[in-house]
Amino acid sequence: MTAKSSAHHIIIRLITVRGRVQGVGYRAFVVAAARTHGIEGWVRNRRDGSVEAVIAGSLSAVSVMITECRRGPPAARVEALDEQPAAATTLGLRPPGEVFAALATV
Repeated sequence: MTAKSSAHHIIIRLITVRGRVQGVGYRAFVVAAARTHGIEGWVRNRRDGSVEAVIAGSLSAVSVMITECRRGPPAARVEALDEQPAAATTLGLRPPGEVFAALATV
């Protein structure tokens, strides 16, 4: 009998979203979407008006999450979304015990 690996490959991405993405419920939208898709990580506003998030999960879940972040909630207007690989250490910014968190503005 051959053992089959049931482990899923986890990917981690840092995304920065620009446009009308603050004051429109964007962070709450990201938190809800992350919970729906089983994503780990965090989201926060930046003083430059952008929103930054670290998302971790399976390739398919992260892809769906990025697609949702490009759309955003109804009041948002996403003009650009930059995506880059992120290290597992970036997940450590969320409070202990939280799977996905909205963090304070930086």
